[in-house]
Amino acid sequence: MRAVDVAGTALSNTMRSKMRTFLTVIAIVIGAFTLTLTSGIGAGINRYVDDMVAGFGDSDEMYVMPGADQQAMGGGQTGPQEYEADQSGGASGSFGQSMLSEGDIETISELDGVTAVDPVVFVSPEYLEISDGTQYTLDGLGVPADAPAMELAAGETPDPEADEITVPQTWLTAFDEDAEDAEDADPQAAIGETVEIGVRDMAQEVQSVEATVVGVSEEDLAGVGSSPMPSQTLHEELHELQSSGLEVEQEESYAQAVIQVEDLAAQEDELKSELADEGLMGMTLDDMLGVVRGIINTVTWVLSGFALIALLAASFGIVNTLLMSVQERTREIGLMKALGMSRGRVFGLFSMEAVMIGVMGSVIGVGLGAGVGLAANAALVSGPLSNVAGLTLFALDPGALIAIIALILVIAFLAGTLPAARAAQKNPIDALRYE
Repeated sequence: MRAVDVAGTALSNTMRSKMRTFLTVIAIVIGAFTLTLTSGIGAGINRYVDDMVAGFGDSDEMYVMPGADQQAMGGGQTGPQEYEADQSGGASGSFGQSMLSEGDIETISELDGVTAVDPVVFVSPEYLEISDGTQYTLDGLGVPADAPAMELAAGETPDPEADEITVPQTWLTAFDEDAEDAEDADPQAAIGETVEIGVRDMAQEVQSVEATVVGVSEEDLAGVGSSPMPSQTLHEELHELQSSGLEVEQEESYAQAVIQVEDLAAQEDELKSELADEGLMGMTLDDMLGVVRGIINTVTWVLSGFALIALLAASFGIVNTLLMSVQERTREIGLMKALGMSRGRVFGLFSMEAVMIGVMGSVIGVGLGAGVGLAANAALVSGPLSNVAGLTLFALDPGALIAIIALILVIAFLAGTLPAARAAQKNPIDALRYE
């Protein structure tokens, strides 16, 4: 018999007892459905995380922070540390937060492989004033380095060399007087408006800088886009005003530094070690993503484990279904052998019946999982979670879907080997006499 004939015969044989086959297939469908959903959720959220941080930097960038921040994040400080006046990271910012000093920046720039150092400063603005003179409290400004990662509802990101700014979508009611809430407001109403940002200098005098609104941002899960985002030039001007007002020269301090490294992949470990020797901590984008991805993948694997348990239970259903089929078709098996069908052919026929059950269950389960996942993703993203920009909860990964189907077919084949072997070993004379 040709392979096509074997497959056709196996399919017709599985349909002899439709209810029994249906119940066995349902168990496989449940496992395939769950595996498809969990793999799709993992793929979707990982894709969203990748998109969310895609604009934070590139593969040759590293973020450098004071070593004290490492301790604050669980770096393992076990007791009080002796104070050293000249230790790295001696500068401090608001609320005593450790900061990078000018000396730290100079030390970083001298490390092997570092081609550029971009210090990041904090700006604490007082207000944002729109064209009609209304002033709104500013709790903070976005960091210009995050601007490429923003999701925009309208306009564009600020030109780094111009006095430009974006405002969050929640601020649109300030620019569109006819809108009852931010969702009804026209995003274009804010584009082109001139605003003033006020900051308080060291003498506690408020000074301001004018800027042009060029975009409207949507907030993502990382919080990027939730605050007005200044251009690099505007950010530096505000910082200069904030640091002015006293005749005494203030030492510059920085929250962190973004460094460019030549061939970071080859020098990453050595550079991190050198930074640690200087009391500093370096992190790459992969480091930041690794924790998030690890949590997502762990949850996905745990949920997939339940699906595998369902498939294991389904495999026993296949064994039971085919053993009963072998018993019911004993005389038929004897007739096939009497007509010259070899043990291998009999084994292949019953194994193919198991595979056909696996094909039906996997295709239906994967199809249902993909359909439900895509429908739920569309409903949630456009409904309750519509305020999260660029969110993806479910994504189809063709490779994962093929792997799920292949896994189920392997399980089905293995489950069918026992009944198939029992059918192949039957003596044709005894089988023909079976009542």
